[in-house]
Amino acid sequence: MTPEERLAELGLKLPAVAAPVAAYVPAVRSGDLVWTSGQLPFVDGELRATGKVGAEVEPDDAKALARICALNALAAIRSEIGELGRVRRVVKVVGFVASAPSFVGQPGVVNGASELLGEVFGDAGRHARSAVGVAALPLDAPVEVEVVVEVG
Repeated sequence: MTPEERLAELGLKLPAVAAPVAAYVPAVRSGDLVWTSGQLPFVDGELRATGKVGAEVEPDDAKALARICALNALAAIRSEIGELGRVRRVVKVVGFVASAPSFVGQPGVVNGASELLGEVFGDAGRHARSAVGVAALPLDAPVEVEVVVEVG
């Protein structure tokens, strides 16, 4: 089963690539690696939520937002390589969580992205990861996710 077929089985469809909000491109290929820029939880061109996790945004909602970020990252990757079936493995995920001062559940939030990648790519979706709490993200987004994949 292809990654696109797995997405369909999950009831998901890759969105259009999110337009950059500054001077960068959504993804870059270098050799066998594709690096995405940080992806925000945009749905149909609109940020799904704003605020800090642990204050205005509940952790479970932030986890769902991280899943949206990962879906946007997959759209950026596909735009660079043509089809997700060319992904050999997910190498690294970096998740940034705009956090209230006392919030320490960043790994659980970023699991939203990691779990989606596992559902789409199976064992090839297992990856190294960082989950980082930050004071603020662009446009007051609660979550931002970067993905690095190896392609063939």
